[in-house]
Amino acid sequence: MMISTKGRYALRVMADLAQHSGQGHIPMREVALRQGISLKYIERIMPALSREGLVDGIHGKGGGYRLSREPKDYTVGEILRLTEGELAPVACLREGAAPCPRKEECRTLSMWTRFYEMTNSFFDSITLEDLLKLPDR
Repeated sequence: MMISTKGRYALRVMADLAQHSGQGHIPMREVALRQGISLKYIERIMPALSREGLVDGIHGKGGGYRLSREPKDYTVGEILRLTEGELAPVACLREGAAPCPRKEECRTLSMWTRFYEMTNSFFDSITLEDLLKLPDR
């Protein structure tokens, strides 16, 4: 499994908003400069975050985005599933996937299932607040 640029950038934008929470609506051009992400790319990410209620936005002069909840109330898993879709490592574990005809004799299904569960559990155990506490590398 590989997290796409969209997922990684969404996490960076959300972490930036978390770092500057309490400062009102933050213009995305400021986030773009701090994060080294093109403003056009950020503008493609923000509608989904807004539509799902993760951020509140105001357009026009003095506009920008801010978190709609406290940083401790967001998980990395929530943000990644929004931007990436499911985090399933194989197609047969995706929601709505057709039943695999080899399910009964598949020697690897339990491994993939455990990996999927560990991945979700790991990302769901990290909040935006936690990201702010991690040392920069």
